[in-house]
Amino acid sequence: MTGMLMFPALFLLIFAGFPVAFSLLGVAFAFGLHTFGDAVFFQFTQKIEDVASNYVLAAVPLFVLMGALLERSGIAEQLFNAVHMWTRRLPGGLAVGTIVMCVIFAASTGVIGATETVVGLLAIPAMLKRAYSHSLILGTICAGGSLGTIIPPSLVVVIMGPIANVSIGDLMTGMILPGLVMAALYVAYILTLCVLHPASGPPSSPDPSEPPFWTKVAVSLWALIPPVIMIFAVLGSIIIGWAAPTEAAGIGVVGAVLMTILYGRFSLAMVWEALQKTLLITGMIMFILLAGSLFTGAFVGAGGMRFMRLTIRALDLGPELLLLAFLALVFIAGFFLEWVSILLIFLPIFMPFVTAAGFDPVWFCILVLIVIQTSYLTPPMAPAIFYLRGIAPPSITLRQMYAGVVPFILIQLLTLAIVAVFPQLALWLPARLLGAH
Repeated sequence: MTGMLMFPALFLLIFAGFPVAFSLLGVAFAFGLHTFGDAVFFQFTQKIEDVASNYVLAAVPLFVLMGALLERSGIAEQLFNAVHMWTRRLPGGLAVGTIVMCVIFAASTGVIGATETVVGLLAIPAMLKRAYSHSLILGTICAGGSLGTIIPPSLVVVIMGPIANVSIGDLMTGMILPGLVMAALYVAYILTLCVLHPASGPPSSPDPSEPPFWTKVAVSLWALIPPVIMIFAVLGSIIIGWAAPTEAAGIGVVGAVLMTILYGRFSLAMVWEALQKTLLITGMIMFILLAGSLFTGAFVGAGGMRFMRLTIRALDLGPELLLLAFLALVFIAGFFLEWVSILLIFLPIFMPFVTAAGFDPVWFCILVLIVIQTSYLTPPMAPAIFYLRGIAPPSITLRQMYAGVVPFILIQLLTLAIVAVFPQLALWLPARLLGAH
């Protein structure tokens, strides 16, 4: 029972304004000292060594550096021009093109903040100029920018794999179809809205200076071939089994540097800025990872897992209700916690019950990924909205941002229901590739 008191203590500290990492660390130390006495220092030292020696986590700084370099490479401008040449005449064409661009950019970088910031800086002025409704602009940027959670290669998955004890390659393969389904539902919603209510996203008028077909093809190839090569080098090498995540991330860094050279953006100052950002983000992630690992160890040692097991057995929940309860807890936690904390606090607790109930762990992890993606849009935490607040013009209000993301949250929940009802969306591709090997 003592272990269950760790959660009220943790949330009390978080709501009091303490950083999540320090809250996790403080609660873990207090309850660990109560449970283990002086032996807690030895146990914590062992946990620190386990995290520091985890080979897979070496991919984290490489993926962050890859995203930071691509953010400055010029790839976004090339993609923006290429994609919008083909979609501009559609109802809501700029918004549709923005979703397509977000998919490609997310598949290249794996870092969500980079996608939303870069795409938002390009797309918001263009859509405002065409008199798109503010809610559609904001919802499209927030939802499209957060697709990096469910579009591989995702930094979230690199962290999730070791925590859930699930293959990162299987997760990255399994999330491809659900990610594309979600993006397709976004596009379907935008087209439907702009057909029924043309003022929300009017199509562009014919442009006499529009380039001929083959010029558009050439521009598109110039913009698309480098990121496609990058996607295959990073994601393809993991899925096919040619490289481990750490090796693939190293290949991605080399590719990102080459892309900055190709687009004429390479400079020592740019590399230095990318390295500084990488150090800052990696330090934050690794500190939270360490604190979460200590929290989980103290929770198990204080009897929290045993109490949960007895409680679940007493409630006699069926497998489906148990799954629904776990996903609901992740969804609620997303209102207050960032994704790293959600993974560290809940996954180690949930996974034994999930496997015991007979659910596929890859499928469950992908359901959790979809729920975590909703956390990017649900206030008060809503990191996607705060990313956007930093780049949006003053005329756009927070109220408009919150209103704009509501339809996309519903689409994310619809995607969750589809993948829950049809598990093969997440499991078919990993099984096919595993059989091919």
